[in-house]
Amino acid sequence: MLDILIQLTVTGILLGGIYALVSIGLCLIFGVLEIVNFAHGEFLMLSMYMTYWLFTAFGLDPYVSILIVSPVFFIFGSIIQKTVINKLVEAPHLNQIFATVGLSMVMQNIALLLWKADYRIVKTSYSSKCILLGNISISMTRVSAFFVAIGIIALLFLFLNLTYTGKAIRAVAQERRAARLMGINIEKTYQFAFGIGIALTAIAGCILMPIYYAFPTVGNLFSLIAFVVVVLGGYNNLIGALLGGLVIGMVETYSGFFITPHLKEAIYFVLFILILLFKPTGLLGRKEMSK
Repeated sequence: MLDILIQLTVTGILLGGIYALVSIGLCLIFGVLEIVNFAHGEFLMLSMYMTYWLFTAFGLDPYVSILIVSPVFFIFGSIIQKTVINKLVEAPHLNQIFATVGLSMVMQNIALLLWKADYRIVKTSYSSKCILLGNISISMTRVSAFFVAIGIIALLFLFLNLTYTGKAIRAVAQERRAARLMGINIEKTYQFAFGIGIALTAIAGCILMPIYYAFPTVGNLFSLIAFVVVVLGGYNNLIGALLGGLVIGMVETYSGFFITPHLKEAIYFVLFILILLFKPTGLLGRKEMSK
């Protein structure tokens, strides 16, 4: 029984690290722009397809494709922010919801038109390899994905704390009016933060391709997980998003084993509802003054 618990714990932590990377881009965008991006999962879906295309057309390993996919999606995200999202920053929340949901549907249908509904996955030389530690078996792809995810999150923290641009992003997230008075270009900061958030999501898509199938509606699943993680962690709290991802990974793994795999999503949505009822600001969130 102890081996089973250790196996489940390791699997949950590895899965949680991936969920954290998927969610942290959404958390960054919400923290800076105060917009809930309902198209978040579709950027992930498109990055998965691009990773698949780079692998099948050029034989590029998904982890190497990060070097191409992330800058492409940074530019793509910046363009979307400039042309669509920027007009919604001061708009009513319903307008923001309808616009991002509409953007999500457009991207889904474009993917369906281009690639049909077929499931696609990348099979690499290490896809079926496992690391054996006694009676514990650990998937090589999940270990690789976890360490890349944690490494990217660590680089994001260093960027936000050590660079001028990162400090500007933090300043806008904390108090945008004071940031403007200090000479920070709010509009450029919005665009840069949104681009970074989408680039992080694209990196998650790259490392997911050896693990999950890509299909036009795969973004829906990861969008829901990202929302649960962000709410659990405390909306605009990046450390909370990391913690929330690990918690959801553990909850999903344990509930899938001890209850039933068919109800694992239902379990963390029950947790989601309970958090909204009893601690709406999340585990590490706090009430802030309006910006």
